[in-house]
Amino acid sequence: MVSQAPTVYSLQAPKDVSLTEIEAELGQIWQSYGITGNDGTLPTATRAATFSLVVYEPEQTQQLLAALGFYHGPIDGILGPQMESALREAQKAYGIPETGTPNPDTITVLRGEAAKGRASGKISETASGGYDSKSPRIADEIALRNPCRIIALSPVAGEDEGVKAQVAAYCPIQKQSSSTLICCEYITLSGTPEALERIGGMIPALLIGGLPKFIWWKATPDPNNGLFKRLSAVCNNVIVDSCNFNEPEKDLLCLQELVENGIPLADLNWRRLAGWQELAAEAYDSPLRRAALGEIDRVNIDYEKGNPVQALLFLGWLASRLQWKPVSYQHEKGDYEITKIKLVAQDQRQIEAELAGVPVGDIGEVSGDLIALRLNSTNPQANCGTLICSETGGCMRMETQGGAQSTGLFQHVTSLSEQRAEVLL
Repeated sequence: MVSQAPTVYSLQAPKDVSLTEIEAELGQIWQSYGITGNDGTLPTATRAATFSLVVYEPEQTQQLLAALGFYHGPIDGILGPQMESALREAQKAYGIPETGTPNPDTITVLRGEAAKGRASGKISETASGGYDSKSPRIADEIALRNPCRIIALSPVAGEDEGVKAQVAAYCPIQKQSSSTLICCEYITLSGTPEALERIGGMIPALLIGGLPKFIWWKATPDPNNGLFKRLSAVCNNVIVDSCNFNEPEKDLLCLQELVENGIPLADLNWRRLAGWQELAAEAYDSPLRRAALGEIDRVNIDYEKGNPVQALLFLGWLASRLQWKPVSYQHEKGDYEITKIKLVAQDQRQIEAELAGVPVGDIGEVSGDLIALRLNSTNPQANCGTLICSETGGCMRMETQGGAQSTGLFQHVTSLSEQRAEVLL
């Protein structure tokens, strides 16, 4: 069930300012705001007083090209050879002059084609870059709970014209507390990646001193990216969402490198696995079932084809709990994307895991959601068989493979009521 967005009062619509005027302009907003309540008085407004959040928003052109199937590289805002080639391919396909640059005519056409794709259900909102840095949507979700300061970094491709700054302030109006405004300050900085990196030294100064500081890095984190290195060094936590990774296996290894280097990471996609983890653990709560855990040597995981990260994360979690070590990895492409992983237990037992990317007709906002999970054993006497299915996807494929007959416990997982990144955040 989708929650209704509250009415939003704008203390200040996005306003262009110079980099040196940002703090002064925000101070002016709070000095001069005015909204009259039902009783004719001005309600109390709560300024950003809980935390600061930096949102690194990848360049929209790449997102549009990727959603439309022209671009397959990293979403990093860099106009490199891959992006230039993708632009030329898209321009040729849509009858636009082939310049290889993201000119206004090209962006307009790409946005129109993406809108058609969303309307037909072929493209999800997140896949087509549905986020608009001028929109208060993220601020709404967060400011409903806490007043904060959001700094949006928007890298753009094209000529380096320095960094443009905007400030805004939004206040969702709560019916139950209409006498109080809880407001979010919004600072947007846009420019080429090189321009943003040049002013990287001033961004920490925009974070509110003495309060928690977070980064939501909506691109794939790059340990060698200068801006990422600078911001991750001054923030309490780096937030990512691995459902958007372009090269899942490689990008997960990148996250591992960051963790090993002491970067505090939180993956929103990990939170989406909570229901699956809880049911899997609960299935072996009884003493008899717990004793049979050591008999598990077959793992099957079905996920929505497109992104195997949730399946890989779940298998990694399971292996870490049962102290299995991976020994081989094989990937097969086709209608079903099959990944076969062999692992070995501490007692040298061999475990075989199969992750299957299942084609689905209705792809939601989150790429690669789990559909079904089966834990079993080649020992017919073992009481360890468990089958867990999503309420929406069901276990049809596993049932047709005969898995249900050999399964001792059958459960349905209810996914989080709201899987969208903004809400999890």
